[in-house]
Amino acid sequence: MRILGIDYGDSRVGVAVSDPLGMTAQGVGTIKNKGTERLSAELSAIIEKYKPEKIVLGLPKNMDGTEGFRAEVTYSFRDELAKIFDGEIILWDERLSTVSASGILNVTNTRGKDRKKVLDTVAACIILENYLNFRK
Repeated sequence: MRILGIDYGDSRVGVAVSDPLGMTAQGVGTIKNKGTERLSAELSAIIEKYKPEKIVLGLPKNMDGTEGFRAEVTYSFRDELAKIFDGEIILWDERLSTVSASGILNVTNTRGKDRKKVLDTVAACIILENYLNFRK
């Protein structure tokens, strides 16, 4: 039973997937967000490859727990995602996931273009790991 993790952004979308037992998260990659149609096509291919039972989609919240503009954009993306995925889509609080991902990349001394390529993938892994840990 695989679970897909997604860190949605206006420019890039990070994707991670759990192992078949749903215990750990591994990065799949980062997709450049070049519009709904292209993004849906690329995510459809990933969904077809991994056949996840669920998708965990990072929901950006303000530090006080309220939802702002970014949350509304994420809800719209969830609705588009539901058109290509029949399973359950779980919205998961992603506060500080990008900050945590930046910390990991600092420790590994990942800089420049390499950093941009993997930041959203690492954030997707963190979102998925947090969900997997919660389920335990």
